[in-house]
Amino acid sequence: MTISRRSFLGAAALAAGTLTGCTTTTGAPRPTPTSSPSSSPAPVPPDWAALRGRLSGELVLPGEGGFPGAARVFNPLFDSRKPAAVASCTSPEDVAACVSVAAAARMPIAARSGGHSYAGYSNPNGALVVDLSAMSTVDFSPDGTAVVGAGTKLIDVYTALAAENRCLPAGSCPTVGVAGLTLGGGIGVLARKYGLTCDKLTSAEVVTAAGPLTASPSSEPDLFWALRGGGGGNFGIVTSLTFTTEAAPSLVVFSLRFDGGAGEVVDAWQSWLADAPDELWSNCVVSAGSPPSVRVGGCFVGSAAECSAELDRFGLSSSSRFVSSKGFLEAMRYFAGCSTSDCHASSRQAFVASSRILASPVGGSALVSLLDGLTGVDLLLDSLGGAVSAVGSTDTAFPHRTALASAQIYASGGSRAATQQVAEIRDGLGKVAGAHGYVNYIDPDMPDWAQAYYGPNLPRLRSVAEKYDPDGVFAFAQGLAGG
Repeated sequence: MTISRRSFLGAAALAAGTLTGCTTTTGAPRPTPTSSPSSSPAPVPPDWAALRGRLSGELVLPGEGGFPGAARVFNPLFDSRKPAAVASCTSPEDVAACVSVAAAARMPIAARSGGHSYAGYSNPNGALVVDLSAMSTVDFSPDGTAVVGAGTKLIDVYTALAAENRCLPAGSCPTVGVAGLTLGGGIGVLARKYGLTCDKLTSAEVVTAAGPLTASPSSEPDLFWALRGGGGGNFGIVTSLTFTTEAAPSLVVFSLRFDGGAGEVVDAWQSWLADAPDELWSNCVVSAGSPPSVRVGGCFVGSAAECSAELDRFGLSSSSRFVSSKGFLEAMRYFAGCSTSDCHASSRQAFVASSRILASPVGGSALVSLLDGLTGVDLLLDSLGGAVSAVGSTDTAFPHRTALASAQIYASGGSRAATQQVAEIRDGLGKVAGAHGYVNYIDPDMPDWAQAYYGPNLPRLRSVAEKYDPDGVFAFAQGLAGG
């Protein structure tokens, strides 16, 4: 059984799970570097043969066998992209060699761990793509910390930690790379109880334009601050991340179905969350139609009886109710949509998506009306609050600490109509919910994207980018360097 991204959208009819954080690190053709041409050395054309000799992994160029596969990312919409080369890196030294070549050539460079970038920033035209997928390791220590290679997929992180009876709050898409997810924040099904993925980060190894650095509270603290929510692809290439972990909890997953009244359900869901315990995480998925339909799902850290008591508080009667107790790894596989299959066997799928942030409750009827009469579009509301809001909005680069929920707008396929529908819903939701968005659902057409993604943290993030990447080596279309 292969897994499509559509099947993630709810763990389908049964699970009502969600695509939390299906992104990777980013990079794309960059703006003009901040240093002037007159003060910089002339570009040095890349010596691919020399780079190949320095790498412990493979370097693949256009026209060589294996290049189409090496350049391919999750979304087929970006298959037409033409990177200059793809380097499979197995060590920080490999990454540093690639950064040196790209900097000297003044060519784009893009890090890729899972290849799920919503805007296709993992394989830009003319770029040196730094493929981190071979850097897939999880080293667990008795003190409860785990050092994770930047190319490790989420399902492998979960599996390795579960073997130690530990967990990390993160997303539900199994083949997303842990680096990109963490750098953008890391919204997931355990966020209300344990926080964002970036909240568990204690240090990171980063290859910057000036060389390798360790970012932590005591070493390069400005960079460490920026890496926790400042988005992938900025500042440098992260090669490994050290996390604190939690004891793996017992979980109860649930799904509620409703017949009609989608706006009323959205209102009830928002009210329900207002005084929900941190142990409860939930999403509300509105699917386009005439009229739109709605389902509610989620998980509870605790017993089935406690979960049922919380569901009884919802305030509206559901047409069906599913509740099931699961272990941590079993629950993560459930939300990934691969409970009975290989979680690595996710099929590629074309899609377009965007996001907004619900800073506070919005009218359910106004929200649902945005999808009325449309087809093939879902609006996924993922609850925030709890441990997420226990951290200050400027304590890390992730700014949406006081928000009620994130909203992902998702449409299968890559037609012009689908793209237009997503944009219209995004802009309509912006009018009723506020002009904010989640950088891990990065949208190349997001209006005022920098302010939307980073809010009050934008000036400091620009300053950090200027400090660590003054020449715009890692700049890209929606990056922080160079502007």
